[in-house]
Amino acid sequence: MKSHRFLLLLPVALSLLLANRPSVPAQEQGQTAEPPREIISKLAARRSAVVALVERVRGAVVNIHSERTVQAAPPAEQFGVTPSQSRINGMGTGIVIDPRGYIVTNHHVVEDVNVIRVKLNDGVAQNALVVARSHEADLALLKIEPSRPLSVMPLGTAQDLMVGETVVAIGNPYGYEHSVSVGIVSVIKRDVSLNKDLSYKQLIQTDASINPGNSGGPLLNVNGELIGVNVAIRAGAQGIGFAIPVDQMIRVVGDMLRTRRRQSIYDGVVCRDLIEQTAEGAVRNVVVERVETGSPGATAGLRKGDVLVQAGDVHVACSFDLERALLDRRQGEHVPVLVRRQNAEQRLDLVLQSSARSRPGTGDVVWRKLGLRLATVDGELVSRVNRQLHGGLEVTAVDTDGAAGRAGIRRGDILVGLHQWETLTLDNVVYVLSHPDLVSFNPLSFHIVRGGQIRRGWIQQVD
Repeated sequence: MKSHRFLLLLPVALSLLLANRPSVPAQEQGQTAEPPREIISKLAARRSAVVALVERVRGAVVNIHSERTVQAAPPAEQFGVTPSQSRINGMGTGIVIDPRGYIVTNHHVVEDVNVIRVKLNDGVAQNALVVARSHEADLALLKIEPSRPLSVMPLGTAQDLMVGETVVAIGNPYGYEHSVSVGIVSVIKRDVSLNKDLSYKQLIQTDASINPGNSGGPLLNVNGELIGVNVAIRAGAQGIGFAIPVDQMIRVVGDMLRTRRRQSIYDGVVCRDLIEQTAEGAVRNVVVERVETGSPGATAGLRKGDVLVQAGDVHVACSFDLERALLDRRQGEHVPVLVRRQNAEQRLDLVLQSSARSRPGTGDVVWRKLGLRLATVDGELVSRVNRQLHGGLEVTAVDTDGAAGRAGIRRGDILVGLHQWETLTLDNVVYVLSHPDLVSFNPLSFHIVRGGQIRRGWIQQVD
């Protein structure tokens, strides 16, 4: 009975409370009130540099989920049984380097996978393709097709890193998306051997928490600038993680973009990154190293020593910014270029050519016997893939019905060897094709660099 009496009295009690409650200020009845100043000051005190940088860059960090199919061998006593298949899920992190959806991650994150799914900061997910890769550098370039321009990661440098300075890692550890961890730089230029097949040179060591799934994600300084790409952890250890320096990533990805871009258009400009130390820190510049005679760059008026400031609508701060500006362009397009020359800025007009026309004087012998147009490349691009190589020739055009085309050589490949000789110049190729013992070479072996890897093949019936 007591409980029933309580239930009956409850509505009466509520009505009395409502009748006697204090009046509610207008802003609590639907109007917005300004928060007290003391609350604002407390929030401002908590808003550290780490909070600000995470808000600024997290849109340029993506989570990667992959799927690979593996075959399980049947038991020894059941040799006639078809191997069963199982799916293994993987995870990693990526860094947006271009608003059109180009993403950098580690090669081992996407190696031998069947499906790559990229999830953006806003939760939108879509499939990605690997457009270039470097096994040696453990870097890969992915491409998605976003419905809107993506945020791009600001680039710093690892050349002025200080042991003990604060760093921040963002990633997808164990699938926990966009996780943030903070630590310090423990060591600079650490060589790491994880096993007999996998070793790294001059990595950044940090004690920021890095776990499986962080691979391919950013390591940032307190200014929110990318200083490294997280790559590895020490199994069984705590507080020991490693990152590829951003300067190395810029070189490798620049090569990837250049190879992809030169499959269609040609500019004839060779640039290098220049980092200058100032009182305010390191400043990046891109300097024209060489302009090939008769090339679109020469026609536009570019000169050795020019500092590139802008190409199209892309501000140029590193070498792959120029590649981004020219990527996906077409023959005949006009690209406005802003350069700084002798402390004065000049505007130039770069008109792109088809890469198939980039070497109109390429040896007739090479075209007739192989069906290839070839162009020299910077030897450093090749030596980064394999230190024993000294250079090569980029394939700028292929006759699909020619001997090389039938052998699978594609535009954008770098020819580094024929038979037992390196191919550093056109004369090297002509030497092989004109050799008195050429008939005995058939099929003629070749070596090319494609996607950061050396591949071998054979050309049939070269005469």
